[in-house]
Amino acid sequence: MPNGRQQVPVIIDCDTGVDDALALLFAVRHPGIDLRAVTCVAGNTDVDGVVRNTLTVLERAGAVDVPVARGAERPLIEAPRSARHVHGHDGMGDLALPAPRRTPVDADAVTLLRREILASPRPVTLVPTAPLTNIALLLRTHPEVTRNIERIVFMGGAAGAGNATPVAEFNVWHDPEAAAITLTAGVPITMYGLDVFTRVVVPGDDVRRLRASDEPGARLAGDLLAHRPAHPDSRPDDPGEDSGGLGDAGALCAVADPEGLTTHRLPVEVSLAPGPARGQTIVDRRPRVGESELHEGTREQTLVDVGLDVDVQRYVKLYLTTVEHFTP
Repeated sequence: MPNGRQQVPVIIDCDTGVDDALALLFAVRHPGIDLRAVTCVAGNTDVDGVVRNTLTVLERAGAVDVPVARGAERPLIEAPRSARHVHGHDGMGDLALPAPRRTPVDADAVTLLRREILASPRPVTLVPTAPLTNIALLLRTHPEVTRNIERIVFMGGAAGAGNATPVAEFNVWHDPEAAAITLTAGVPITMYGLDVFTRVVVPGDDVRRLRASDEPGARLAGDLLAHRPAHPDSRPDDPGEDSGGLGDAGALCAVADPEGLTTHRLPVEVSLAPGPARGQTIVDRRPRVGESELHEGTREQTLVDVGLDVDVQRYVKLYLTTVEHFTP
């Protein structure tokens, strides 16, 4: 390892997903990350599709030994609601990738999470890039795992505007109760939300170079980025829009290089009430308490390291260097 730094033990919980796939490629190839396992949950597509996509990406990346487990097929309370309109019918941009040659482990996601966390010689960093259903089930069923979790770095939430609703981001909106459980579990948490998620964009020249690569993992990264236009209103086939957003992969960049993400420790809670604000991550950015607290008393809220700014060029360079210059 450069500078004598130890690898960070990481477990990814995902709903692969175009940008989850980009995150997996990065995690497998970054020398500072020890990817110990991947667990799957319904979100961008159904959970069986997520398992298939995850296994396919890991095979293409040359990581055939990373254990993969099937997890929750629906949120704790809500009905499942996919994002196929964003990620394609198969959840992977309809790239017609071959079916994986291996199968998931003979254990459910919660069992694999518990086993790998407790077996790790160093505290694990959990990186959920999906609805937090599996993580909530783990924390409720096996709270003893918190003693060997260094931090949860999750892609989800927003301090500003949402995408699933005007105020709610998709992963939290998909299972708000699971997000609330995770935020209140007593584990240090970094929120890599929409405020930084949408900003890290790979320029078109780099996307085209990746797509022309002879190396399967780099080429897959290029094809995935080409399916993720930088602007939500753009079409992937628009010839004028050939840059691609890193999306979920930015959360893994934040694990590998935390100094590229500017965070503020702020009170955060998840809105669980029915109505237009359900699933909102309410981030209290006020410099002092307001009239509500003065008249009704303060409420205890979880302090979360909320990502509010990101060094875009730093993370783009980090991602490209990692994925393109991989040595097995």
